[in-house]
This record gives sequence, C-alpha cells and structure tokens, in this order.
Amino acid sequence: MAGGVALFGGSFNPIHHGHLIIARAVAERLDLVRLVLIPSANPPHKVGQDLADAADRLAMVRLAIADEPFFEVSDTEIRRRGTSYTILTLEEYRSRLAPGEDLYWIIGGDTISELHTWYRARELVDLCRIVTAVRPGFETPDLSVLQPTLSAAQVERLRRGILETPRVDISATDVRRRVAEGLSIRFLVPEAVREYIERKELYR
Repeated sequence: MAGGVALFGGSFNPIHHGHLIIARAVAERLDLVRLVLIPSANPPHKVGQDLADAADRLAMVRLAIADEPFFEVSDTEIRRRGTSYTILTLEEYRSRLAPGEDLYWIIGGDTISELHTWYRARELVDLCRIVTAVRPGFETPDLSVLQPTLSAAQVERLRRGILETPRVDISATDVRRRVAEGLSIRFLVPEAVREYIERKELYR
C-alpha cells in the first residue's frame, strides 16, 4: 500500500496526542500524499455522549495541527446537515480524486468489528481502503461478526488493512473525565488544545 489520500474521521472530543501519533504512523506506513482529519457533526454511534459543540471540536483540531503542514482539517461533515454518515463523506472525496487514486479511511481497532452496523456498509467497504490502526486491547479484532453483512472477500480485505501502530493509551473519555475532576490534561493533548478547553470551559 502506497500513496493516496487518507481520511481520519471522528468526534475528536477532544483531539489528543493519541489521535495525532496514530495519524502520523499510518501516513508513514502508507506513504500518503496527504491526510485529512474530519470532525463529525452528528456521529450516529456517539448519541448521548458528552459531545462538545461541533465548532469547538473543529477549532481544537485546527489548533492541534497548526504546525503540521502534511495534515489538513475538513469541515465537510459539520457543514453537511443531518447525521454524519461516513459513506457520504467518502463519496464526496472520491468525486474529487483522479480515477484510480487511492482513498483510505482510518479507523481504530475497537471500531472494525462494528462496521457491519454502519450505514451502507457494503458500499462503504468497496468505495475506499479501510485502514485499521491497532491500539491497546484490540490486537486481534474478531471479524467474524461482520458476516453476512459483508462478503468474505470484503472481510479479508479489511483484515489485510489492519496496521500495527504505536501503543498510545490515551482516550478522549479519560481526558474529559480529568477535566471534569479538575485534573491536569497537560501532555495528553496539544498545549493549544489544553488552553482552548480551559478558556472555553469545556467538559466541566
């Protein structure tokens, strides 16, 4: 696998160093042309969570990558109304790329076993090359649950897309918990993001 464009979507609630380290590792492994981080506006699998306003999450991603020219941030899902379905974002980006140019979607090891529940899952898997960044606790994800929604060939393609990435055990859930408890999040998130959370009094 080499070249192409990778999209890294997520709630980024908030973005932290784990996200950035994984993104960098995937970019290096795939020799990407560019990597785009895409904060979701209304993620279908995050209903009921303590989700900061989309504008704040977008601002934090921009702050986090301000000094990294290789990374980009897109507000495409925030501008789009309704639920932030991945397939719609992929269709939009695929229409912009040259024929045959590789398009990747980055997910975490805790997400791959849920792909069969995603909107238009079969089309999604065929529209891009899904890269699963393995993280602590999910070294050998169980892919048997993906069938029969996905074909055996699709599941095998997903299996080949699993990449070893640095084991960075930072979670947005823990970052939010620490903020709520008045604990420091220094070194867990970029300093500009930490200052933004403090200034805007997020996750209190």
